[in-house]
Amino acid sequence: MTGSHGTVLVGVDDTPHSWLAAEWAATEAELRGGALRIVHALGPGPEVGYDETGAGLTREVFEAATGQVDAGRARIGAAHPDLRVDAVLAHDRPAEAVLDSAGDADLIVVGTRGRGGFAGLLLGSVSLKVAAYADRPVAVVRERPEAAADDAGVVVGVRDDRDEEAVRFAVIEAARRRTALRVVHAWTPVVWAGELAPPPEPREEEQHRHRVLLSRAARPAAEYPHVRVETDLVADSPAAALVEASQRATLVVLPRHPAEGRLGLRLGSVTHAVLHHAWCPVAVVPTR
Repeated sequence: MTGSHGTVLVGVDDTPHSWLAAEWAATEAELRGGALRIVHALGPGPEVGYDETGAGLTREVFEAATGQVDAGRARIGAAHPDLRVDAVLAHDRPAEAVLDSAGDADLIVVGTRGRGGFAGLLLGSVSLKVAAYADRPVAVVRERPEAAADDAGVVVGVRDDRDEEAVRFAVIEAARRRTALRVVHAWTPVVWAGELAPPPEPREEEQHRHRVLLSRAARPAAEYPHVRVETDLVADSPAAALVEASQRATLVVLPRHPAEGRLGLRLGSVTHAVLHHAWCPVAVVPTR
């Protein structure tokens, strides 16, 4: 454990994968020496009191949601008796409820039904929206498939020097779990006109530039000398490399770069692909 780091917030609904995420969040809160906040969205609209037309929240719906959250909170409390667990019922849409309830939380956790791998089910829109708009790290949790390999530690993917915060987040997570960290930088070699591959000398120069970039981006890992750190330069599609790495990881960490231009995606194509297809939980860390 690396000390107290406040609250972990998890969004839940009536699906099993959301409560799997809640269990993961509870364990994470314990590792941080913090607390767990459970948020359940009731949908937009007024409080209880509307009639049977469906224009408002009925007493039956409210009581069902309250009972579900109370039961989940009790189940988590029994499994984690020393953990402080709070619950919030929010009158809003799911993604907005999670984002608006974040408060002092250091980490937001959401679930997904995806199985992992490129044949896996797609990520839900709520999880994507939370990961895209949160101003703090977001972990997207899915059930680990039986086909996944044994845990080989935490993996963080880096693109450039702006990703130091993601590396710092990843190495702290590795320290909490008493496991190793693998820093991955994947790059696609330049295709030279008329050739299947560039001549050896320019290819070596390009590889050297990427190796230097990887070394710079991995610098925050040196702040935790007790964590075993491996740097891995991969000549491959970044998305494919990180999805493959997720089969042997307990957590994949990705930076979220600011959107470029008015029409830029809030989640880059690599982050989007890994969130959809990873075999393990994925944490998205905003960069400046």
